[in-house]
Amino acid sequence: MKELKGIHHVTAMTSSAEKNYAFYTETLGMRLVKKTVNQDDIQTYHLFFADDAGSAGTDMTFFDFPNLPKGRKGTDSISKTSFRVPSDVALDYWVKRFDALGVDHDEISESFGKKVLAFRDFDEQSLQLISDENNEGVAPGIPWKNGPVPAEFAIYGLGPVYLTVQNKENIGLVLTVILGFREVATSGAEHLYEVGEGGNGAQVIVEERNDILPAMQGYGNVHHVAFRVEDHAELEKWIARANEFQAPNSGYVDRFYFESLYMPVSQQILFEFATDGPGFAQDEPYETMGEKLSLPPFLESKRAAIEAEVRPLNTKRS
Repeated sequence: MKELKGIHHVTAMTSSAEKNYAFYTETLGMRLVKKTVNQDDIQTYHLFFADDAGSAGTDMTFFDFPNLPKGRKGTDSISKTSFRVPSDVALDYWVKRFDALGVDHDEISESFGKKVLAFRDFDEQSLQLISDENNEGVAPGIPWKNGPVPAEFAIYGLGPVYLTVQNKENIGLVLTVILGFREVATSGAEHLYEVGEGGNGAQVIVEERNDILPAMQGYGNVHHVAFRVEDHAELEKWIARANEFQAPNSGYVDRFYFESLYMPVSQQILFEFATDGPGFAQDEPYETMGEKLSLPPFLESKRAAIEAEVRPLNTKRS
C-alpha cells in the first residue's frame, strides 16, 4: 500500500456561482477547468478551479447550494485553504494586487518557516497564499497560461489545509495511525502534519482552539478535503483500510473525473480519497475546458432537464 500523495482538492460552498467564477478566475487567476453539477444534487453547480491542465493537487471546487445560510467559523471544521505561489516576491505582488482590487487581506506573516498571506473572498472564505521559496516535496502544477497573473507570481497548486478542533488527539490519531501522516512540527496551538513526499502540497495543519464555538456549515466554509491516491487499485486498498479500522465510509464512488472514497472523521470534518485520474480533459479539449456544462455519462440523458433547472452561467472566454 502506497502513502497518500498529498492534497487532491478542497471543496467549499459559495453564495453565488457567478461571483465565484469572477473572483477565482479574474482576481486569483485560476483556470475554470470544469463546469458541472453536484452529482448528488443536480440543481447545484459544481465549479472546479485549478492550474492550466487541471492537475490533481491544484483544484479548489465549489458548490452553490440554493438557499444555503452563511457558515459560521469555529471548531470541528476545515477552516482554511492555502494556495501555492512560487516565491516570497510573489507575495509582494499579491499584496499590491489585492489592494488594487479591494480584496480583504492581512499582512505577510510566517507559518512554520514559510511566508504566507491570509485573505478572504467575497463570502469570507478563509484562504491564504503560501510561498514555495525553498520548498521541497510534492511538485506544483502549471500556472494558467492565459490567465491575468504573470506566471512568476501565479497560483499553481494547493498548500496546507487547516483543521480547527477543540482537542487534537482524535484527529491526530486519524491522521497518523490510519492515514500515515507524520507530525513534523509544532508552533503554539498549531501542529504540522505531512505525508508522502511532504512539502506545501502534502501538509495539514491542526489548530487547537477552546475559545470559539463549533462551526456551522454554510457558504463561506469548506465542505470537504480530498487526498491523492495513485489509481483504482490503490483506492481499493484505502477502502479496505478504512473497513479494517471500522471507520465509517462511503465505499467506492465513481465521480467520472476521478474515483473516490468518503470518510467522515468528525461531525463536520469530511475526508475524501481521490484518484489522480482520469482527469478533466477526457470529455473536453484543452482549449475550451470549463466553457460548457459538462456532465458525467450517467447524467447525460438528463441534460435537457438539468440545463432547464440550473440558471445560465456564462464561462466562455473570449
